[in-house]
Amino acid sequence: MARTANRNQLGLPPGPKGRPILGVALEGRRDPLGMLQRYAREYGDIVRLPVLRQSRILLNHPDWIEQVLVVQHAKFHKSVLMNRIIEPMLGQGLLLSEGEFWRRQRRLAQPAFHRARINEYAGAMAEIAEAHVRAWRDGDTRDVAQEMMALTLEIAVRTLFGTTLPGTAEQVGSAITFLMRYQLTRMRAPLRIPETWPTPKNRRARRESEMLDALVYRIISERQAQKTSESSGDLLSLLMDAMDEDGTQMTPRQLRDETMTLFLAGHETTAQMLSWTWYLLGDHPAAEARLHEELRGVLGGRPPEVADLARLPFLHAVMNESLRLYPPAYLLARTSIEPCEIGGYDFPAGSTFVMAQWVMHRDARFYDEPDAFRPERWLDGLAQRLPAGAYFPFGDGPRRCIGQGFALLEAAIVIGTLAQRFGMRLVAGHPVAPEPLVTLRPRHGLRMTLRARD
Repeated sequence: MARTANRNQLGLPPGPKGRPILGVALEGRRDPLGMLQRYAREYGDIVRLPVLRQSRILLNHPDWIEQVLVVQHAKFHKSVLMNRIIEPMLGQGLLLSEGEFWRRQRRLAQPAFHRARINEYAGAMAEIAEAHVRAWRDGDTRDVAQEMMALTLEIAVRTLFGTTLPGTAEQVGSAITFLMRYQLTRMRAPLRIPETWPTPKNRRARRESEMLDALVYRIISERQAQKTSESSGDLLSLLMDAMDEDGTQMTPRQLRDETMTLFLAGHETTAQMLSWTWYLLGDHPAAEARLHEELRGVLGGRPPEVADLARLPFLHAVMNESLRLYPPAYLLARTSIEPCEIGGYDFPAGSTFVMAQWVMHRDARFYDEPDAFRPERWLDGLAQRLPAGAYFPFGDGPRRCIGQGFALLEAAIVIGTLAQRFGMRLVAGHPVAPEPLVTLRPRHGLRMTLRARD
């Protein structure tokens, strides 16, 4: 593939014609991940995808991705399509807000994500992980995807909000899954039934949204009622007390949106990362054995602490490789708010660019055997050799995920704790297929058999 594509006679990047009017919309509904990979191979580093009389520009080279996310980031906002999917749930939290409003919210939230404060959560993360698996037994069969959703939800609520929500994990998981599928189906449909019409799906979407809202407002009200020195170390308390340079605090609506963003994003992405990691380790016994040997040698059966993590290089390699192959955030989209030049092409304001981690992380130009699970590839300095834009599981630039440090610490603590106690093997015949919703989920869950360690 050429790094800079040549202009064609129309001054547009190459790409498929698709069907009249629909373009590649139907293909994108059937197999979006396969479609993106296929067109990246066929048309190169910059591809025009016609969709319902509009275009999406797929970027498949690190340089062009870096231009959008870092170098020219001020010329781009989150895409309108992504906002339509997520905004009904998250409102104008950090994930979606823009401009000066986003910068103000980021300033208020940033102190809560400083490394020293995040590290304080490690003990609670390990304690919750140990408690979660006390009922696990050798030979049990469990849906590991559901288990990780429940575990990360408990960790997020306890560490970020200083409270508990017993018995809600299944209800929350079901609500999030339904709302993701509901909004994506609506976004991809050529004709959309108004959300105000009382169809069964519209009514359920309203019920699930109201349930999540009630949980978040309950969390906020409980924290406001407590307001004691003993309960002021959690992130929500910091957000409630934070003041901007002009002395103003978040409004109740802003606090709700940020809390909802943290409530959902704070456990959803890590749950998917952990789920795919257990699947990959179960499918690769040699890598699992090497991880267990490292954990046993460094930890000797106790849960990991922050000071241990620097001595666990293979654990970090496993995490990097899981995020490469099955990134929870599998795709980013940005819309230009002014004209821009990318890859030798001039684009007007309102152009939408798609950057797919799913595609770039499996690019043979940057990864040997790109479809293989090989954690050892990260042990010889690969991360330093990769060009910026070739590996971006948490995004890049000013909009890089603010919770990256929290998520990586949580994943390391949970894997380091659970992998010393159990191995996991996929139940024979259980189908495994990634489902690209807002995050990359296993469509059918992950039914796995537990194998207790000695």
